[in-house]
Amino acid sequence: MTSAVIEERAAVQAQAGARTLCELLAATAAEHGDLPAYSDREDGAAWQTLTWRELRERVPALAAALVGLGLKPGERVALMLPNRVEHVLADLAVVHAGGVPVTFYATLAPDQIKYLVTDCDVRLAVLDGEPELTRWQPLLADLPGLAKVIVRDAAACPAGERYLRWDALESLGDAAGAAEVGRRVAAIGPDDPVTLLYTSGTTGNPKGVIITHGSVLYECATARIGGTLTMGGRSVSYLPLAHIAERMLTIYLVIYAAGHSYFCHNAATDLIRTVGEVKPTAFYGVPRVWEKVQAGISALLAAEPDEAKRAAVAAAMATGRRYVESRQYGRVTPDELAAEFAAADEAVLRLIKSLLGLDEATVVVSMAAPLPPDVGAFFAGLGMQMLDVYGMTETTGAFATNTPGAFKLGTVGRPVPGIEVMIAPDGEILARGPLNTPGYLNLPAQTADLIDADGWLHTGDIGSVDADGFLAVVDRKKELIITSGGENISPAAIESALVAHPLVGQALAFGDRRKYVVALLALDGEVAPAWARARGIDASSLAELAEHPAVLAAVTDAVDQANERLARVQQVKRWRLLPVEWTAETEELTPTFKLKRRVIHRKYADVIDSLYAEAD
Repeated sequence: MTSAVIEERAAVQAQAGARTLCELLAATAAEHGDLPAYSDREDGAAWQTLTWRELRERVPALAAALVGLGLKPGERVALMLPNRVEHVLADLAVVHAGGVPVTFYATLAPDQIKYLVTDCDVRLAVLDGEPELTRWQPLLADLPGLAKVIVRDAAACPAGERYLRWDALESLGDAAGAAEVGRRVAAIGPDDPVTLLYTSGTTGNPKGVIITHGSVLYECATARIGGTLTMGGRSVSYLPLAHIAERMLTIYLVIYAAGHSYFCHNAATDLIRTVGEVKPTAFYGVPRVWEKVQAGISALLAAEPDEAKRAAVAAAMATGRRYVESRQYGRVTPDELAAEFAAADEAVLRLIKSLLGLDEATVVVSMAAPLPPDVGAFFAGLGMQMLDVYGMTETTGAFATNTPGAFKLGTVGRPVPGIEVMIAPDGEILARGPLNTPGYLNLPAQTADLIDADGWLHTGDIGSVDADGFLAVVDRKKELIITSGGENISPAAIESALVAHPLVGQALAFGDRRKYVVALLALDGEVAPAWARARGIDASSLAELAEHPAVLAAVTDAVDQANERLARVQQVKRWRLLPVEWTAETEELTPTFKLKRRVIHRKYADVIDSLYAEAD
């Protein structure tokens, strides 16, 4: 480790300004007590807002109640609630009681819940209501270590000693509990766990990743230093809090920056409306969210009957793209291009961004997986400087970021201050520094595979670093297709080309140990019906649309267009349009919209085999 890296780490840790999350919350409440912290609402009612002072007052009281329920330091508490204020309150209360909050994905099946509860020895659980209880209740007889189930929805809370209503929890705290909370908070150090997060299990059983107070505060400080975090900004919380990205954004970064987060309970139905109301100053999305936004805008533009308007939008977006490209690292924006962009933004682009609710967003970020280049270029056409970042649960989120002052399209940016990145001889991206997890819970062998003897964390991703230090991610190391001819192919590159067409919601490329690549395609559940209606096609389901000649012709064109942009060995030779949409509920996607390749390979094995059985 060089002296420069040591100095960078010291500077970041000084910027963090606290040793633990508890200290950070106390400092934010003391300095910004009257500012709004979190806003929530029920079924379209008026927003209800907690200030930082109110939040800080409620958390220790809830922590004292948890102590009263018998929670001991280091014990785990399971949380299964949507993004809402009670989720954050419960999480922070567990931390202040010396426990470790563990948010479970809401899509988990009962047997998966049982595995996680047993693996991390959960003592208490906080559930939202009836849907969650339906998954948990059949398991309770087999979970004797689970002492109490707290239910937010009072109407759904069953009778019995094992259950407790959320609204009754706070009243359980007493002076003795409050004093004990004070002692436990004082005993917490930066190396203690602030949460335990389970990987989404795309390749086997989920693994519990230990995240510490120190790594969280380090991540917050790097975001502030890099300019991707602004003090007092507005944001929308909508991705699962079981994912490190949303957890950083909704809990840790909001506390660090005294921000104001608005909760969206159901992203599938309420996100667009919520973003339109909130007008966030920063918006963060996984690539699939950005792809769906792009598909929606593209469909609207294609349906515009006025050729002059379509031409005006195309010209404005061409200007926007040139402008954003000119702002990349090492380039200079000519004055005439800046003026041309300002005019295009005023006349056309700002209106489109306003329709999305993003006209006041000064920071727009793509996270959790590399953003397809076409998607970044599309939003550049709107004048939006899309900042792609890169990290994983095991690195407390992003360890490489594009920033407003230094970005390159097609990359995930440069390592954040104090983090070392190296490309191994086989192309794997390695990272070392304070953001790395101490390891997996109860899995010493897997921890040793993750972090080697020299402290390098093996990401499992293949990448490269350019002369300016910008990192590009090619694909997952274990997901590379190796054809029977020995060619190494990135399925992600093929899939990105295929989903560029608005009709294609998801795509999976397959070809490992085969002579050529085939693809499974699924329609976009929102765009496809609208596309069909605009063309006078009457269909009652996606399955019916998937068989319609006009849809098949359009998808054929989409595959042909994708193939034109791919090397010959990458091109899709056979494909099948499936009669279903892939979602987390139908098992093909993780809750953050990543492909579960093994699940898809198994579920559609007969379809894949049939594609290879067809005559060449």
